[in-house]
Amino acid sequence: MSSEPPPPSQPPTHQSSVGLDTQRARDRSPSPLRGNVVPSPLPTRRTRTFSATVRASQGPIYKGVCKCFCRSKGHGFITPADGGPDIFLHISDVEGEYVPVEGDEVTYKMCSIPPKNEKLQAVEVVITHLAPGTKHETWSGHVVSS
Repeated sequence: MSSEPPPPSQPPTHQSSVGLDTQRARDRSPSPLRGNVVPSPLPTRRTRTFSATVRASQGPIYKGVCKCFCRSKGHGFITPADGGPDIFLHISDVEGEYVPVEGDEVTYKMCSIPPKNEKLQAVEVVITHLAPGTKHETWSGHVVSS
């Protein structure tokens, strides 16, 4: 039997060549963030810190008009009555029984959005006047014409 000389040593170019088993699943604990779910960077009423909630509740009440709101996406924007940039509105911060629609007059308080606290978010949003001539939907799905 003839023995052939070993091939020249070269650096590995693939994971399997260095002894890593690429076919075996990694052992990890189950996580709710698995798959395509991306955590929202926006603070909802549920994830907002207690101190941010207290600061917002002690702040002044502003007036504005609902610019747009998408129930399926869970957010929208408010145009402030005193002008300025539009304010973000999350579904968890809407008080009352109606889903806001374009043209509704609202009152709200403001809270900064982390991590840089450069932008503002409307909290404790209350619809004060329903936009005339529009159909409003309650959170339970009942449609009311105004």
